[in-house]
Amino acid sequence: MGKMEEFITKQACQDANKVFPAPPPLPGPATNCRRKGSLMKNGSAIRANNCAATATRALWDRLFDGGYKTDVIIKTDNGGIICAHSNILGMASPVLRGMLKQAKGFGHRRPISIHIHGVPQYAVRAFIRFLYSSSYEKEEMKEFVLPLLVMSHTYVVPQLKRVCEQQLEHGLLTIENVVDAFQLSLLCDAPRLTLITHRMIVTTCKAVHETEGWKAMKKSNPALEKELLESMMDEEHGRDFMMQKEKNRKANEQRIYLQLCQAMEALVHIFRDGCRTIGPHDKDLKEHQTPCDYGDCCKGLELLVRHFASCKLRVPGGCIHCKRMWQLLELHSRLCTDSNSCRVPLCRNLKEKIRKQSKKDEIKWKILVKRILRTRRIGGAPIFVSSNSNSSP
Repeated sequence: MGKMEEFITKQACQDANKVFPAPPPLPGPATNCRRKGSLMKNGSAIRANNCAATATRALWDRLFDGGYKTDVIIKTDNGGIICAHSNILGMASPVLRGMLKQAKGFGHRRPISIHIHGVPQYAVRAFIRFLYSSSYEKEEMKEFVLPLLVMSHTYVVPQLKRVCEQQLEHGLLTIENVVDAFQLSLLCDAPRLTLITHRMIVTTCKAVHETEGWKAMKKSNPALEKELLESMMDEEHGRDFMMQKEKNRKANEQRIYLQLCQAMEALVHIFRDGCRTIGPHDKDLKEHQTPCDYGDCCKGLELLVRHFASCKLRVPGGCIHCKRMWQLLELHSRLCTDSNSCRVPLCRNLKEKIRKQSKKDEIKWKILVKRILRTRRIGGAPIFVSSNSNSSP
């Protein structure tokens, strides 16, 4: 044995110095068991757990379908019978566990009988199957989602309750079943579902009023119907209020754009023709002259221009009045189509500055210019084109 151990040791040392190729991948059939969301390690999927989960789920389904050594009989409406295992029912639902203990306490012999009434037999079967394998058929869920929601709450199966709520939220909630779903959400303590169904009812009130669910609720629960009607009225008033608020907002915006457009025209008028006591250097101005067409707008601009000419903090941001004047001058330069001959001060210089502005500022100014032009419907803005003219506006 000593020579054999020495030989093995030498062979192992020689093998350790060799560079072996990477091992081949696992056999192909194992890759079929991989599911989306599988864990990754070193770039490859860990498949064993996923295979086990799929196989285990299929095993529980076969156990339920085959009824091997069942000891519980579940009786449903119309004489339906479903066989099940007490251990599985007791582990999945604390309520069923209590019912089974109570039945055993009364000395019932096996099999133990449990009654589930008020819901269709196939809904009960889908519920019991979920207790076994946490799975369901799409068609069964679509048809029995409301009974399953009730049973999941009654027998305290939170996983199934979450599934029912999610299915209703993402497609199974319709005009026909929304009233029933709303009432059940109140009874089953499902606040998110209550909010979703309530919103759907108040936003589709005309269609919901024609459903059988609404008519049944009207007879069985008139107080709830009254609350829903009040909610619908509040929703309608809220919509009217928001529409009026939006209408007022647009009217205010329109008024502001119109005032800006008038200010631009008055600005050109002041530096082209002169007005009151301010104007171009080659114009003789009279203090008491006939009021111009721009009225208060021209008077306000005259005061602003005089302040701008004498203010010591004229740099942008130094004075709020000067800042406003800078903005008016820049807006004019963006609207003016002939800066070379324009008589408005700094028009050409601001054109050059505009080309160096950031994209973010440029977008804001373009939107403002577009809306002002749309307000006046003056695509070419002739008043700005003719700013070097000696004719009156």
